[in-house]
Amino acid sequence: MRFPGSRLKIQELVQLHYVPLYRYAFRLSGSAADADDLTQDAFCQAQLKLSQLRDATRAKAWLFSILRNAYLHRVRDAKRQRTVSLEYVGDLAERLAEPVPDIDPQRLQLVLDELPEDFRTPLILFYFEDFSYRDIAEQMEVPLGTVMSRLARAKAHLRARLLPAAEVAAQDTRRASDGL
Repeated sequence: MRFPGSRLKIQELVQLHYVPLYRYAFRLSGSAADADDLTQDAFCQAQLKLSQLRDATRAKAWLFSILRNAYLHRVRDAKRQRTVSLEYVGDLAERLAEPVPDIDPQRLQLVLDELPEDFRTPLILFYFEDFSYRDIAEQMEVPLGTVMSRLARAKAHLRARLLPAAEVAAQDTRRASDGL
């Protein structure tokens, strides 16, 4: 069944948002094949639900939400629950003022894969896709403070797993001397 003009609109959405949507899918899934499938599923769902998109300026967030739901559905079906203890880490995320050291992308993906989805999603959206706290909170249907807390905990986990121990200790010392 074809709707007049819907094919053109979907083509425009694909042209505008394919790359960031694929990148998000890859960061969530950790696999190029899964990212391809998730991205295609998201655009197929978007085509079916195109009438639900009321505000064209929110198309990117709408597509990211569709993709996230498709990813969560896959995770639930596969019953893959990973847990990482994030109990004793900081509570507030901040954008990095200093340059990030070079990190092997495969190593980064492995560490991202260790994170539970509730921590991985806000981290990817905030640091890789430049979503605001508010947009992440709306998409994940959680309070703003929860987003901030999850970001801080996920970032601390990445720092602990990716940076050498000496650098982590130096950052903690710098933060303590700044009164944070």
